[in-house]
Amino acid sequence: MKANCLLLFFLFTSSLAAQTRPRPRARDIGIIVGSIPTGPLNAITDVAGVRVGQTTIARGDSINTGITTILPHGGNPFREKVPAAIVVGNGFGKLVGSTQVNELGELESPIVLTCTLCVPRAADAVLTWLLALPGNEDVRSANPVVGETNDGFLNDIRARPITEADVLGAIRGAAEGPVAEGAVGAGRGTVAFGWKGGIGTSSRKLPAQFGGWTVGVLVQTNFGGDLRIQGVPIEIKVGAQHAAPLPQNGDGSIIMVVATDAPLDHLRLQRLANRALAGLARTGSSMSNGSGDYVIAFSTARLRPTSTNLDRLADTVALVRNDVMSGLFQATIDATEEAIYNSLLRAETVRGYRGVVRALPVDSTLTILKRHGAIPR
Repeated sequence: MKANCLLLFFLFTSSLAAQTRPRPRARDIGIIVGSIPTGPLNAITDVAGVRVGQTTIARGDSINTGITTILPHGGNPFREKVPAAIVVGNGFGKLVGSTQVNELGELESPIVLTCTLCVPRAADAVLTWLLALPGNEDVRSANPVVGETNDGFLNDIRARPITEADVLGAIRGAAEGPVAEGAVGAGRGTVAFGWKGGIGTSSRKLPAQFGGWTVGVLVQTNFGGDLRIQGVPIEIKVGAQHAAPLPQNGDGSIIMVVATDAPLDHLRLQRLANRALAGLARTGSSMSNGSGDYVIAFSTARLRPTSTNLDRLADTVALVRNDVMSGLFQATIDATEEAIYNSLLRAETVRGYRGVVRALPVDSTLTILKRHGAIPR
């Protein structure tokens, strides 16, 4: 009897440990994208100074949404603007602030990601934060940047459940260091390739002979197509049925945020952002008619004035030469691809407003990849 009780206790604790054990990132299971090494955290926060904050909103089976915010540095973004660019792969979306970013080539606010119908409230909260910063007392125009994907399957999106406090909490709590991934923050209610999507991140650090710069990418995945990992179609079936919980027409969206410490201007950042779309394509995205596919890129290498004279007419800054950009391009493509995989692999099954979206089965995915020789057996 005692032996049976011990056996039952062991089985129970083993099952509980399996349920609470964090799901893996891509590299944990042998999925290595490209040959450029990652930064220490393999996250967007490997770019020095970049901060990420998240608020996850999950209430019952109806509310699954949240906020993810990215800050280029810990100072006043309005007073310490950074070079930036926004690229549109397919424009079925609501990206507040994009026209001014591309007109002036600058970012002057946190980047906030949320759900489609939450964008106006999020933008208003960003203004609240910006206008209250010391030094901004006389500011009469500010440009909040807020992106979105539609989490209306798992989230009662018409309730517009976020509050100003949710946004302010994510901004004020933004920090350097590890970044939570999966069904967290703005990724709480998202779906990718019919599986549970979410927040994912990755980074690359170029060798010294190629500049030594770091590129970090963070994604909010909520799009469709035919999932491929390392070029291998991931077709998982249960009996005769495809196991993905939702039919796929390709619709949905993805926001890709690219950060780098390489000294780039607006034009070069625009070129860099275009490469994130190549990373997206590698994963099997169809960039369909109903998908909003956006890239927001910025450099933390801020323009430094040549003098302290406020009446100066020009600044000078050293920029990466165009013929040296290829390493940064490859780093962006690889980091985007891996960040998307991390968003899927780290996400857990979520029950929501209109049903359940299951997490991508890790074991079945590994079996397929090993069968095709994409990872070691």
